[in-house]
Amino acid sequence: MKKTLKYLAWACAALCVAAPAALADNDKSVNDDAAVARNLDIFNTLYKELSTFYVDTIDAQKSIENAINAMLDDIDPYTEYIPAKETDEFITISTGEYGGIGSYLMERTSGDKKGVYISGPYEGSPAARAGLRSGDRIIMIDGDSTAGWASDQVSKRLKGQPNTHLTVTVVRPYDEDSVKTFSFNRETISVNPVPYYGVTRDNIGYIALTTYNEKSAQQVRDALIELKRDPRVKNIVLDLRSNGGGIVEGAIQIVGCFVPKGTQVLQMRGRDKSSERTYKTTVDPVDTEIPLAVLIDGASASASEITAGALQDLDRAVIIGSRSFGKGLVQSTRSLPYDGMLKVTIAKYYIPSGRLIQEVDYGNRNADGTFKKTTTDSTARVFHTAHGREVREGGGIMPDIKVEPRELKRIVYNIMRDHWDFDFATKYVAEHQGEIPSPADFSVTDTIFNEFKAFINADKFEYDKVCEQQLETLRKTATAEGYMNDSTKAQFDRLEQMLKHDLDHDLDLHRRDIDYLIGQEIMDRLYYQRGQVQHSIKDDESLDKAKEMFDKPGEYARLLNLKAKKSKPAKQSKATSKKKK
Repeated sequence: MKKTLKYLAWACAALCVAAPAALADNDKSVNDDAAVARNLDIFNTLYKELSTFYVDTIDAQKSIENAINAMLDDIDPYTEYIPAKETDEFITISTGEYGGIGSYLMERTSGDKKGVYISGPYEGSPAARAGLRSGDRIIMIDGDSTAGWASDQVSKRLKGQPNTHLTVTVVRPYDEDSVKTFSFNRETISVNPVPYYGVTRDNIGYIALTTYNEKSAQQVRDALIELKRDPRVKNIVLDLRSNGGGIVEGAIQIVGCFVPKGTQVLQMRGRDKSSERTYKTTVDPVDTEIPLAVLIDGASASASEITAGALQDLDRAVIIGSRSFGKGLVQSTRSLPYDGMLKVTIAKYYIPSGRLIQEVDYGNRNADGTFKKTTTDSTARVFHTAHGREVREGGGIMPDIKVEPRELKRIVYNIMRDHWDFDFATKYVAEHQGEIPSPADFSVTDTIFNEFKAFINADKFEYDKVCEQQLETLRKTATAEGYMNDSTKAQFDRLEQMLKHDLDHDLDLHRRDIDYLIGQEIMDRLYYQRGQVQHSIKDDESLDKAKEMFDKPGEYARLLNLKAKKSKPAKQSKATSKKKK
């Protein structure tokens, strides 16, 4: 009974939240209005009865928030309720600014290293200038012990109005004076969306863009202008890998760096006429001719996909990497009572060819409850770029040059999960201060790798025992079905020995991926995110593919069909399907 009432309350609260929009919609019928009013009445009465007669006290705020979130989770993952206590964080993400110390935090929840750590101060931030480092465990803030605090509690105490004072006490591993106290002022922290740009592969001007906030477009434009001043730069690469997007206008402005002013980039279409909008570039470009490649992967989403997709549809850039995430939905925020906010999906967006890249159809479900895809390979409609190349709707942006993403090996995951790479980098940097070269010259040598292997305690290293568990399941199945005899048992025992983990062998086998982890952590401690990016692109298959494409005579022009007569993007073609013969 209790469970039934809970779900009924959730459903009624869902109607309660949706009611203002429903009542304001002139297209709704009288019957719909009556249904909303009736269900609101049911919910109000039900909740009063619960609060009056239920055996325990009901937490009103928690109950209603659960009801709201249950409703929104059933719509799509991007429509969400933001209570007043979380609006500051949401605004920080959107604007790229907040008051605080300027550092990422990491929480460790088990073992003797349990606590909240500094995991990456921003370059030039108050935290970095004061002397805080990755690997420092925070034990006190303004004299208050942080024992038992979660990372969100620590973050809340570290943030505050600019120019307000605070003291932070940390434990620094591998330091003689391990307990250190830093005293400094909070400042307005501006998240840099372009942590690194520079020249790579002899003639490529490389720009890494990690997010789309209010500063992204100007930072990209400034980087592009500076790179073009370098006589070595003959080509540009814009790296959008792992960029989950952000402000749509930033994507329009970034596309505007590379195409003529007034070029249509995006159309939004929603149920409400006010949601429909056409976006065109509004500023003069920096360069409309320089060869351009855009790097994407499965974590490139939203505004990243607008940028990559528009440049692909306009035949302005070659897209390199793996298929993007596939988010073709646009969100807007609405104010709610008591300083809350509703981030709601208001429209779908269509890039210049006319295609929608949304992969998941959140309005339709399969029989098992999962959401259906918007299209399949056999039903995806064909569209055409400005120069007549075929592109398809749904499923994100397909690259022009495919690069398969690296598979995350299980041992590499285990190293990351238990922070072996993080702790080793803390130790290595503490012991080799002044010896570590710049990101451009640094590499994980055999000496460093062997130090890492020696650092790992084999008795404490935890494998995911997938092979062992599956083998044990197979043993039980063979026994239950009558196949287990002396011969079969001997074969199982032999297979068990073959699958037994050998840590030293496994580390050597996956050295390339482990080198990457170690190098990233060491660079972060000395050169921040800039160093991490600069180090990572030294061994980068997507960049190598870009270099190969740029340097091969005629290849860039062939991929973009530049010989074709330039025209406006063609209208979408009729749906095509593949029939079995």
